[in-house]
Amino acid sequence: MASLSLLTSNHPLAKSLEKNWRADYTFGPPEKADILLVAGGDGMMLRVLREYASQKIYGINCGSVGFLMNTLHSENLKDMLARIEKAKEIALHPLVLEATTLDGKRHTAKAINEVALLRRGAQGAKIAISVDGVMRMQELVCDGVLVATPAGSTGYNLSAHGPIIPLGSNLLALTPICPFRPRRWRGALLPAHSSISFEIIDPDHRVVGVSFDDQEIHGVTHVTVKEDSSQKLAILFDEDHHLEERIIAEQFLS
Repeated sequence: MASLSLLTSNHPLAKSLEKNWRADYTFGPPEKADILLVAGGDGMMLRVLREYASQKIYGINCGSVGFLMNTLHSENLKDMLARIEKAKEIALHPLVLEATTLDGKRHTAKAINEVALLRRGAQGAKIAISVDGVMRMQELVCDGVLVATPAGSTGYNLSAHGPIIPLGSNLLALTPICPFRPRRWRGALLPAHSSISFEIIDPDHRVVGVSFDDQEIHGVTHVTVKEDSSQKLAILFDEDHHLEERIIAEQFLS
């Protein structure tokens, strides 16, 4: 059996599992473990993926949606260990963003689900969009626009009427958020190797921030987003309920 470490959120169920499981099993430090057992929600999973990007992670859903987590079938630790041994590995590639802010500073960060540009004032944002150096939209007037990975396509992207993307499709979703002009533009599917650049028009008056998973940079003037194909994030899913199946099933829900 691979060495395990246990990480939990502050959710009451997660803390209850931690108390019971630590009484029956000696978990090692996360830095040295082969597999990280994470009890919590998607937010907890995203934090662990960022901090321990080189290790395999098996998540247990203790929140509401838990799209990146497995369903808790039994609180018995032996049952849990048996499921981990049979789990399938899914490889995810994060997004890397480079942002320039109003003060001229440059920021680099990574995102697992999506990168979203959002207006931070009463006026709509005005954003020019280029793909691989080619200007594709001179001016998008909107509340915002986002780039989603396949794993993130069922989250904010889906709520913004973006497409669900199956894993392994090598695609990214470019989706507007409440577009005003052009009003009928619903976004685009782009090859995963695309470099997508956003130029904020009149950024001093039409202030825009960029959010990536659960973090944010305020007052951006330019943002570039692309997939980091060199980094593989390994998530373990139960054989009967893995992420790829959930993405397919989500497309048939009313």
